[in-house]
Amino acid sequence: MTTARFQVSERAADRIKSVVGDNAGLRVAVDGGGCSGFQYSFSIAPEQDTDDLVFELNGAKVFVDPTSITFIEGSTLDFVDDLMGQSFRVKNPLVKASCGCGTSFSI
Repeated sequence: MTTARFQVSERAADRIKSVVGDNAGLRVAVDGGGCSGFQYSFSIAPEQDTDDLVFELNGAKVFVDPTSITFIEGSTLDFVDDLMGQSFRVKNPLVKASCGCGTSFSI
């Protein structure tokens, strides 16, 4: 289910469905590190963990652990295909600064 806590765009949902299996999903996490203090991590998860929050759009599942959601509350996951390449991107209203890589940020 998609809620105001975390949104999944149509483009992201389409891409997730094209790269993961039926019960699998995309895990979105926030880790310490990167140029600005935190960085996004994306991986294919064969199933959800027991404490995961699950956000779903059109059958595409996104798994977020309880700690990471505090850093991406109110964000939107999108998929971008531009001159820089293809990638998932988090549009995060909590970010105060980020670096050019697009995955490192500070709050």
